[in-house]
Amino acid sequence: MNTNAFALRHIGPREDDQKQMLNTIGLDTLDELIYETIPDDIRLKKELNLDEPMTEHEYLLHIHDLSKKNKAYKTYIGLGYHPTILPAVIQRNILENPGWYTAYTPYQAEIAQGRLEALLNFQTMVIDLTGMEIANASLLDESTAAAEAMSLLFAVRERDQKKAGINKFFVSENILPQTLSLLQTRANPIGIELVIGKEEAFDFSEEFFGAILQYPGKDGQITDIKSFISQASNARIKVAVAADFLSLVKLEAPGKFGADVVIGTTQRFGIPMGYGGPHAAYFATKEAYKRDLPGRIIGVTKDANGNRALRMALQTREQHIKRDKATSNICTAQVLLAVMASMYGVYHGPKGLKFIANKIHNKTATLASALEKLGYNQINTSYFDTLQIKTKAKKIKKVATKKKANLFYPDSKTVTISINETTSIRDINYLIAIFAEAAKKETITISEIEQANNISETIQRQSDFLNDVVFNTHHSETELMRYIKSLERKDLALNHSMISLGSCTMKLNAASEMLPLSWFKWGNIHPFAPLKQAKGYLTILKELEDQLTEITGFAATSLQPNSGAQGEFAGLMVIKAYHESRNDHHRNICLIPSSAHGTNPASAVMAGMKVVVTKSTAEGNIDVDDLREKAELHKDNLSALMVTYPSTHGVYESAIKEITKIIHDNGGQVYMDGANMNAQVGLTNPGHIGADVCHLNLHKTFAIPHGGGGPGVGPICVAEQLVPFLPGSPLVKVGGKQAITAISAAPFGSALACLISYGYIKMLGAQGLTESTKIAILNANYIKQRLQGNFDTLYSGERGRAAHEMIVDCRPFKANGIEVTDIAKRLMDYGFHAPTVSFPVAGTLMIEPTESESKAEIDRFCDAMISIKKEIDNVTKEDANNVLKNAPHTLHMITANNWDFPYSREAAAFPLEYVRDNKFWPSVRRVDDAYGDRNLICSCVPIEAYAEA
Repeated sequence: MNTNAFALRHIGPREDDQKQMLNTIGLDTLDELIYETIPDDIRLKKELNLDEPMTEHEYLLHIHDLSKKNKAYKTYIGLGYHPTILPAVIQRNILENPGWYTAYTPYQAEIAQGRLEALLNFQTMVIDLTGMEIANASLLDESTAAAEAMSLLFAVRERDQKKAGINKFFVSENILPQTLSLLQTRANPIGIELVIGKEEAFDFSEEFFGAILQYPGKDGQITDIKSFISQASNARIKVAVAADFLSLVKLEAPGKFGADVVIGTTQRFGIPMGYGGPHAAYFATKEAYKRDLPGRIIGVTKDANGNRALRMALQTREQHIKRDKATSNICTAQVLLAVMASMYGVYHGPKGLKFIANKIHNKTATLASALEKLGYNQINTSYFDTLQIKTKAKKIKKVATKKKANLFYPDSKTVTISINETTSIRDINYLIAIFAEAAKKETITISEIEQANNISETIQRQSDFLNDVVFNTHHSETELMRYIKSLERKDLALNHSMISLGSCTMKLNAASEMLPLSWFKWGNIHPFAPLKQAKGYLTILKELEDQLTEITGFAATSLQPNSGAQGEFAGLMVIKAYHESRNDHHRNICLIPSSAHGTNPASAVMAGMKVVVTKSTAEGNIDVDDLREKAELHKDNLSALMVTYPSTHGVYESAIKEITKIIHDNGGQVYMDGANMNAQVGLTNPGHIGADVCHLNLHKTFAIPHGGGGPGVGPICVAEQLVPFLPGSPLVKVGGKQAITAISAAPFGSALACLISYGYIKMLGAQGLTESTKIAILNANYIKQRLQGNFDTLYSGERGRAAHEMIVDCRPFKANGIEVTDIAKRLMDYGFHAPTVSFPVAGTLMIEPTESESKAEIDRFCDAMISIKKEIDNVTKEDANNVLKNAPHTLHMITANNWDFPYSREAAAFPLEYVRDNKFWPSVRRVDDAYGDRNLICSCVPIEAYAEA
């Protein structure tokens, strides 16, 4: 046994286990299984061209050496990114804790109450600081949130505005440059006209439906948003405010002035810059717009006993319902980062946050006074943390660079300096010395920070915030550590048992992949720092791009999209730009199979395309005749086909090459959804199949943890003809020669998280990656065989094999009064998270074990499913008081004095012997979703505070 091989640690089944599993499914070798599973005409004929795999020890030495190439200068660039202090108790107990980072999105609320409470704290914090009525559980980044705000305000225009075609959106010229770029990306395809200008010159014309302001502005000046919002309201123009979250401790909440949406980032709440991400953005609005609020909302409800419980509210992943009628394709959040930011708020509380904000503001004012004494012209009249100096920028830059300090130089006559939480008196003196040297004057030495208030009286904060008990309790490390642990114990994550979610690929997130995320020289690089300071990052990101390009069989890769849905949108926008470069502006038809993930049609509409749905056959495959008919019907306007491979039904469709040829023959491009790439790596690839662009979910196939619902990373890989259009950035040279405008705020998206996938590929190598794909397929087919006779598999390939996942049919159990949800809840009693429920087929479970799960764990899961089938067989429609309908069973139920159920406590809590050894207790009984939606509460309010509607 080669104990140095990372593949040995990543892949679950041992060699002897694999032989037994193959014997169970009636085969002798793994290659026989692959032959029977994957169509021969799409198989790769040669091994991937990747470096030899590193051992874990070698990799950690390698990544440490690369970190030395990053130069962590003192950074005062600002522009939405700031150095922070991450409390060690949060780093140790959340960021570095698999109990938090390996959990899945909290769709199964009963075993996710810890994460849900942390996210409710996040929403409460956002609602309090913004002064708004409702907030979501985070978005991808500030610029994405701004674009979503624009889309929301466009969607909620008044009826007569819609009828009149009012489509102008005012953008303050003081918006962050990366946000402006993303607004430009998102506006044009859906028919919004951006008008950029000075706030004080805006005429509040009835031609506008909305506006967005930066608070404070990109140069640090705080404008009179109160007056602007008042005038806009009188003109029926709705206003979004992009607000620095920490500044809201000192600035009055925009909601108090009548803002319609407030957005921003919580990065300043202890989250490392990480060369641009991941960070949790926030989005808050009025309750009237709750149905248009993008992303996920956590709400308060009650469980079957009437006790307080939490869950995701309002069907917040509504793309599956609305599809091409959805106003947003957002289907994820930045949960891990939102949890960390919320704990920063819990740890510091309102008094601690005031101390930090005052400290930053006072140091900024102290620096301003010193610079003015040196003769510099500081022009911001009202500011929080950023000074704007009118001077010869070149002179300052020369000295600052020599002294290893990063300032921002918006033009040749301006320098801005943004002070942050980490800035000390010594740093202030260092900055003063830089300006003194540039002016050839004696420096001024500061020994005390002056108490100051350089914020206009009309916008100083008067309203209270964070009065709830949770923000006023856990201020010692002991108390916060215990609070975090108490929440962790309520959540089932991969450190407890297999999470077999189809299409979600919950594989091992290896410790060696994760360790570098905490290292200083990876966390403390600003995304707009000079490129020569980020050589370590640039080396890794370039190599990761090359690795993904090789794996997908394409010509180039962009890492910028910071979620799978943004990857979809980016891929379609690149296709759109390609057609337009050929004067094919009219090509706007996007063909999408009926089985597609709901974000596919939502993304297509966002890209300005018209969705045409194609049929599926009874076997779950694309109906090729219907596809051909529709491609030929729309050949003059065909833009793209969106296809998932293997199919969403878990099958390698043998007609895939014919399908891609049909699209190309009719002038379109093929976009492949990479959700199921774990069934392709090393065996086939999108380029070989005939696709033109695909997005990859690095949080699925390439081992970035799901983090309880985020971060995600969704890069796109493209064929040669699409390379010129890869997305750019307004501040860093990235993308193609004819780059589309930005897809995310940072030039490389969530760069810090990309280290994980880089390590995954680096340690597995070509052979390990290919072996992982094969074992994922073996594990799935082993489960299929073990469940045979108890659960029918809906779809199989032509030789009867599943891909890396399968759909099992639970609809026949309706005859016994059992729904698929009952099975999902009962699995909790056995210590398992349910597979994917009712997607893509209602009343089914989609199961994907991944390659990381051992035979022993898979057998435990199969034993649980078979045991549940026996329980189903023993109940009837008339017998609603049964072990499945009452699942999950809590510790409180099992230990109560009264037991009013017709089955034993043992049958409820310990249905199989293995459960006794490692029992996981759901912390609430089955939650009441309908009650919570009728009585929507999204902040820390006790359930007694409202009555059922």
